[in-house]
Amino acid sequence: MSWLEAVVLGLIQGLTEFLPISSSAHIRVLSAFFGWEDPGAAFTAVIQLGTEAAVLIYFRRQIWEIVSTWTRALWRPELRGAPAARMGWYIILGTLPIVTLGLAFKDQIETVFRDLRLVGTTLIVFALILWFADRTARNKLTLEKHLSPVHAVVCGLAQSLALIPGVSRSGGTITAGLLLDYRREEAARYSFLLAIPAVLGAGVFELRKIGEEGSPDWGPTILATAISFVVGYLAVSWFLKYISTHRFTGFVIYRVALGAFIILAVTLGWLPANG
Repeated sequence: MSWLEAVVLGLIQGLTEFLPISSSAHIRVLSAFFGWEDPGAAFTAVIQLGTEAAVLIYFRRQIWEIVSTWTRALWRPELRGAPAARMGWYIILGTLPIVTLGLAFKDQIETVFRDLRLVGTTLIVFALILWFADRTARNKLTLEKHLSPVHAVVCGLAQSLALIPGVSRSGGTITAGLLLDYRREEAARYSFLLAIPAVLGAGVFELRKIGEEGSPDWGPTILATAISFVVGYLAVSWFLKYISTHRFTGFVIYRVALGAFIILAVTLGWLPANG
């Protein structure tokens, strides 16, 4: 991987990670479009550590409250009903599906799931599901009052669909939140918090593959990760403000257009289905 590729892919990761348009799909498609080698699932997982660091800083006060309250509640029963303590358990519950499915489908994630025909199809299908959820959601529930173990698992299952590039981690969990009638901002906030254990775990686990044959070297990977952190911090701030007053229609149209282009490009031989 060249330094230019690292800069471009870092920018794309930072810009798209928190938007419901799938950062992994964009990295996969952009690499194919420019004739670059597929950077692979390991590279994608590692540079997501940059955008996740942006989440840790942006939500640092809330994250500290969750971690500290949940930890103290382990031996202080009076704290177990506190919203922050319950949120800690809901994040753990919501993380279990993606950990289980990620391990079960590890080989497919690195091969079959990266087929551009599948990426294009999932972009379109889940765009339509997001559109339906956005149009039918009552947009009234809050995390503090209404989040439950069942809702946490449902959102966790939705997050696990993002193991397929094109689904979108934030898009999947936000869609689930909307279908459960949560406010757009609340669904997005839980989506970002829920992603922390999964993204950090996957990124750290895949670190061992960087520099190996078939994977990018450490230098470009570190550069892409740093860029994704800076751009990601700006993106998450903008996105949360945007969805407080706007629907997801623009993202839906973009996903459908991109998915249709990918399928057409592969069908006509402009892009190879597999990197």
